[in-house]
Amino acid sequence: MNVGGERSGDLLRLGALEAQVMDVLWDHGPATVREVIEHLPSDPAYTTIATVLTNLDRKRLVTITRQNRSTRYSAKLSRHEHAAGLMEQVLEASRDRAASILQFVDSMPENDLDLLRDYLERRDRGDMP
Repeated sequence: MNVGGERSGDLLRLGALEAQVMDVLWDHGPATVREVIEHLPSDPAYTTIATVLTNLDRKRLVTITRQNRSTRYSAKLSRHEHAAGLMEQVLEASRDRAASILQFVDSMPENDLDLLRDYLERRDRGDMP
């Protein structure tokens, strides 16, 4: 899965501040740099967040919309799509994809296994939207 980034290994991995910024965009929708700062637990410098957003753009994780003198940033992927992309990256890095999948499934709690079973049954019946 190559959603963006220059190397597959760097594709979706986020630093701590990048993750906080993405959480703001996922939780609150499109935002300016100042609006992102308002929602962060710390009070980082404007230039710091502007740089983080530039890095997220380089990783192709945000969309930039410019209107007049305002620049808004929005997440290109949903939080769920991002998590699935991370899982795909890990599987791509595995020397034995099947063994990694099976090990992961073996480690899943029963309620997650029930969710997976239900999903696969519905998919096989063609009950998926």
